[in-house]
Amino acid sequence: MTSNTKSTKSSKSHFGAAAVALAASAALLAGCSSGGSSGKDPLAEGRAGAGTVVVGSNNFAESILIADIYGEALKAKGIKVEYKPNIGSRETTYGLLKNGSITVLPEYNGALLAYLDSKAAPKTVEATTAAIGAKLDSGLTLLEPAPAEDKDSVTVNATTAKKYGLTEKSSIADLKDAAKDLVIGGSPEFQARHQGLKGLKSEYGLEFKSFKALDAGGPLTQAALKKNTVQVADLFTTDPTIAKEKFVVLQDPKNLFGFENVQPLVYKSGLDQKGVDALNAVSAKLDTATLLDLDTQVQSQNKDPLDVAKAWLKSAGLD
Repeated sequence: MTSNTKSTKSSKSHFGAAAVALAASAALLAGCSSGGSSGKDPLAEGRAGAGTVVVGSNNFAESILIADIYGEALKAKGIKVEYKPNIGSRETTYGLLKNGSITVLPEYNGALLAYLDSKAAPKTVEATTAAIGAKLDSGLTLLEPAPAEDKDSVTVNATTAKKYGLTEKSSIADLKDAAKDLVIGGSPEFQARHQGLKGLKSEYGLEFKSFKALDAGGPLTQAALKKNTVQVADLFTTDPTIAKEKFVVLQDPKNLFGFENVQPLVYKSGLDQKGVDALNAVSAKLDTATLLDLDTQVQSQNKDPLDVAKAWLKSAGLD
């Protein structure tokens, strides 16, 4: 994960009642995707009309981009689409999928599994999908995973890397002695998730000086790491800022962040076979290199994600 918020992509904690989730989602709506939104709260009008597929996204750039790809691919098959972009984190969007307020959402298989079952530790993508299926709400289904993968990562800035002799071959474990002197930043959810501070402590023995709540791998986190306000951050591995700013992503040999393939999560009764086939066709052609290129166009070149989505679908023969 990228880019982004992935919300963060990784997930463990649950918020309470549905009303709280809906209120939280409204509060988190800071803007709208290019994908057909008018600037209003996209959840204010409740469910869409019959026959309309509602494509939602979490509150980070990559999720919005992939949602635009999904939506435009569905439109190309004559399916009526409504966008509800930038809603919030998984703790919110999963409930909205369960009650049918959203029909389709870009997901990341490992992070979704961590949300549903924090103790699961599958060894393959196929086992990850199977484990999700065993825990997933009966009204939901996962479609085919894409080869594209975007993980949460423990990333240090160039200054910190130089100070502690860290390179791209270094492990998260190599921070153990230094962590007590370092500030780590990420989304508020990262503090409470196993795929976050809890897992970094239990799996790698890391206890940081402090945690700074920022956004989900987005501009606040990127800027804080660049300015050395935080020395370590949760960034997503398809984030073009990493190469641009010479940040160093540390290896995760204990696989704390698991598999993170992009995979559509669907409210079953809201999408027909034509729609399923359209989204599976997208997944078949979306690999990690492509996703990084698309993210770079949106985040570094400031292109409209809807325009980027349409151009890629055309180049891939999916428009």
